[in-house]
Amino acid sequence: MIKLRPATLADVAVLKAWDEEPHVISATTDDPDAENAFEGIVWEEELEAQSDLTRYYIAELNERPIGAMQIIDPHLEPTHYWGDVAPNLRALDIWIGAEADLGHGYGEQMMRQAFAICFADPKVTAIIIDPLASNIRAHKFYQRLGFVPQGRRLFNGEDDCLVHELTREMWQSRTRKR
Repeated sequence: MIKLRPATLADVAVLKAWDEEPHVISATTDDPDAENAFEGIVWEEELEAQSDLTRYYIAELNERPIGAMQIIDPHLEPTHYWGDVAPNLRALDIWIGAEADLGHGYGEQMMRQAFAICFADPKVTAIIIDPLASNIRAHKFYQRLGFVPQGRRLFNGEDDCLVHELTREMWQSRTRKR
């Protein structure tokens, strides 16, 4: 069973290590020369700057960190990464740290817990994500969870992504069926 917990400064070393994992880098950029997944992020500063607008979580399996998530309010967060988006959305990023932990269903458990966190706020109408257009495996994963492709979009002037959305109604419908 996977447990999500808020990330703290004690997690900096593991986040830095995962930031250099080839499978994490390839999921975040099409740049073949990239050395980090999250170029330019200073993890100490990221974790200290957490607020109601942006929060990191660590996924643990039997108290062993196996992955991370970021949940943001894309309308209000200070970097304006998502540009002009509607209010009452949440955006997710997810990554599994060690390649050996891929393919065990941990990501799905992490996502389902993140959905519950996001939709606990009754104002939240949908969750959006931005996997690289080239990351077909991620598209299939998100669509299996109920996300619907919304179209391609270029982020940071270079990241060609296929934006997906999971509405509250779709989430509730799928939750009732389980």
